Amino acid sequence: MESLKTGGDVLFVLLGAIMVLAMHAGFAFLELGTVRKKNQVNALVKILTDFSVSTIAYFFIGYGIAYGVDFLSGAETLAQKNGYDLVKFFFLLTFAAAIPAIVSGGIAERAKFNPQLAATFLLVGFVYPFFEGMVWNGNYGFQSWLEASFGARLHDFAGSVVVHAVGGWIGLAAVVLLGARHGRYRKEGGIAAHPPSSIPFLALGAWILTVGWFGFNVMSAQAIEAVSGLVAVNSLMAMVGGTLAALFAGRNDPGFIHNGPLAGLVAVCAGSDLMHPLGALVTGAVAGALFVWMFTVTQNKWKIDDVLGVWPLHGLCGAWGGVAAGIFGLQALGGMGGVAFMAQLIGTLAGVLIAFAGGFIVYGALKAAAGIRLDQEQEFQGADLSIHRISATPERETNW
Repeated sequence: MESLKTGGDVLFVLLGAIMVLAMHAGFAFLELGTVRKKNQVNALVKILTDFSVSTIAYFFIGYGIAYGVDFLSGAETLAQKNGYDLVKFFFLLTFAAAIPAIVSGGIAERAKFNPQLAATFLLVGFVYPFFEGMVWNGNYGFQSWLEASFGARLHDFAGSVVVHAVGGWIGLAAVVLLGARHGRYRKEGGIAAHPPSSIPFLALGAWILTVGWFGFNVMSAQAIEAVSGLVAVNSLMAMVGGTLAALFAGRNDPGFIHNGPLAGLVAVCAGSDLMHPLGALVTGAVAGALFVWMFTVTQNKWKIDDVLGVWPLHGLCGAWGGVAAGIFGLQALGGMGGVAFMAQLIGTLAGVLIAFAGGFIVYGALKAAAGIRLDQEQEFQGADLSIHRISATPERETNW
């Protein structure tokens, strides 16, 4: 029976890893549908290549920093417990690789390719696992300090803070250092519209991410005996809340509507195992409205050219999710309890500070050493032809 249980856990975690791996196709198509046609190939290539670089960085460096584990022993040792430790690595890798996938959307249409791969290696190898280990492995005494001070640790069941807030705030640092796309903001104060190239591809990306998210959240239990239908239903309610809030706040805009469920799902990750479904609905609704409002403010008032809105979607909604777990996770509001608001707030702020500082250091160093953006002519031509020598619509090359 023990062998059967172990094998079941391996299959459970493996299926979760595959579902989250599929979410990276969602990242790719969400970006492809949002950017202009001259940058669609680049969107696809970046996500796949970043995932491959992330695997190398996390396998050899990042996983060891976070959990003190390496895979340099023989295959016979690695295969113990049906290879559970290996599939757990695979599962957590898909989370780690979400960091550059998130950043990719913010820096789209003007970032150099090779410096971004270098940034991916540094972020997944060092910056992300540093905070991941603090929260999910108790490294450096941070969680123990929170527990001693406030009676509870930072609760982040599926990564509202560890994954999404960290990715979003790293993305903000990258976007600020990169600067806006040429012509996006005019000197006289006008804003040039860059409408999505394909609403159907944008919607496809959002749907792939939404479906895969149930693996992201539910399979975070990492064992069959710990799986909870509460996580699934809370994820569903947050998704619905985010969608409807974005529908109303965004005045039927399809870009906002399809990002609404993602905002809700980002926010519910942290407390999806604690909240009452009504609390999850409110959490998702707040996130959907927050995304629409802050995306508009960021783009139009602050003139920060975050192409896919990764800072409001992941950075802010992820931070809200961390705090929301300390509100709707309380027994007084129908939750399971075991959380403290101040622990959630301080833990979330720590993640924000580490992510923004880490992103600024990585992208700042690369900007000084090699440059991180295409020149004006390359950007005008588009990343597809400038970097990859082919476009998504080959009529341009065949009709000379």
